[in-house]
Amino acid sequence: MRWPTDETAAQRLREWLEGEGGLDAVGLDLSGADLSYGDFSESWFTEAKMVHARLVQAELYRSDAQGADLRGADLTSSSLVRVTLDDAILSGAVLDSANLVKASLCDVDATRSSCKGTRFMGASLLGVDFRSADLRDAVFDGCSFRITVDDDTKLQGITGSVFGPVTLRGGMGSRELSGAALQEWLNRRGGKVRVRGVNGFL
Repeated sequence: MRWPTDETAAQRLREWLEGEGGLDAVGLDLSGADLSYGDFSESWFTEAKMVHARLVQAELYRSDAQGADLRGADLTSSSLVRVTLDDAILSGAVLDSANLVKASLCDVDATRSSCKGTRFMGASLLGVDFRSADLRDAVFDGCSFRITVDDDTKLQGITGSVFGPVTLRGGMGSRELSGAALQEWLNRRGGKVRVRGVNGFL
């Protein structure tokens, strides 16, 4: 563990290590801290600042990170099952091989994030900005899927079943893709994705 430079946050961590239950880090500045491999199940990171924090293989089951600033954070192989990340900033964050089963990501800035092999099964991805993100080999099975992408979003190898629509932004403006057009576009980019409502798929 590497303590955050903010003394209030460091003291809260010390107290938590001596007690029981989840960590209350609401509004704290945990930027630069290394919390890798820690068990933060049912903790509160609401509105916390966690810029460039390390949470490699951390357990965050049912934690609340609503509005958290996770720019550049490393969450490789972490467990974010049923975590609330609504309104969070994940720009430049690394979530490779992370588990986001049934997580909630509404109105999230995930531009330039790396989500290679990330599992989003049953997650709500509503208003997520994945422009210039790396989503190669990610799994989106059964996802509510209203995201924004661009020509720099890497989609090779993605699999699963999704609802639409997807907004594609580029130099010529933006357009919305749904249904068969969305399925064709995703699979033409190297994915193997089924879109709900296409060819009788419910």
